[in-house]
Amino acid sequence: QVQLVESGGGSAQAGGSLRLACHYSGNIDNHACMAWFRQAPGKEREGVAALYTNRMATRYADSVKGRFTISQDNARNTTYLEMNNLKPEDTATYICAAETSCGGFYRLNYLAGAKYTHWGQGTQVTVSS
Repeated sequence: QVQLVESGGGSAQAGGSLRLACHYSGNIDNHACMAWFRQAPGKEREGVAALYTNRMATRYADSVKGRFTISQDNARNTTYLEMNNLKPEDTATYICAAETSCGGFYRLNYLAGAKYTHWGQGTQVTVSS
């Protein structure tokens, strides 16, 4: 059984930084895909960043390119989302997701929620101007 637990959310000023962590357990190995999504009140869930752990390949939403970085620490079973130059519009609940197979990562949309089976509970990020 896969479990995902997020941490690291909180408040930041615009232009500041936060680092989120997603600790995973269960059937997640280096062939898995890990991703971060976010959902703001009244808005649809948005895929922010995805990582193909075996190839260390990444994908980012246009809204966060150049500001956010997804990374992996296999020894700690943890996926990170480093968020820099935060903007008020980044305010949302950030949710970690995982899928045990990453087939077609380069040609399929792994920023779509339908690609993922396992989800965490989320952690709140609030950015003030």
